[in-house]
Amino acid sequence: MKTICVIDGQGGGIGATIIKRLRALFEEDVDIVALGTNAIATAQMLKARANRGASGENAIVQTVPRMDVIIGPVGIVMANAMMGEVSPKIAGAVASSDARKLLVPLSQENVVIVGASNQPLPHLLDILVEEHLVPFFDAS
Repeated sequence: MKTICVIDGQGGGIGATIIKRLRALFEEDVDIVALGTNAIATAQMLKARANRGASGENAIVQTVPRMDVIIGPVGIVMANAMMGEVSPKIAGAVASSDARKLLVPLSQENVVIVGASNQPLPHLLDILVEEHLVPFFDAS
């Protein structure tokens, strides 16, 4: 069984939305790990039916090397993103992980990803699932 890690911070709304979408698509055929930069984010993702979850820098740094797929907003690979919740250690661990990383181009940072569209989150999740996640699972 593949393990998908969803990382989010602040209120956990993006992560919870992603997990709900993953559950609707894969039901119980994947193991979803919710990693929050804080306890509130983790709690919201667990309510969305993640299998398990943990909070904080050490939990994220220790868990991401063992994941098959990491999903989250682009800020999870940017030191000090999400109002400082993404530490340099978190950003480095996520970026260095061998897992496939599917980053949603939503950012409150002063960063523009040239070529990324300004589509709403539901449309971005359609692209994430249909063009990147389903083919990844079909190939294995």
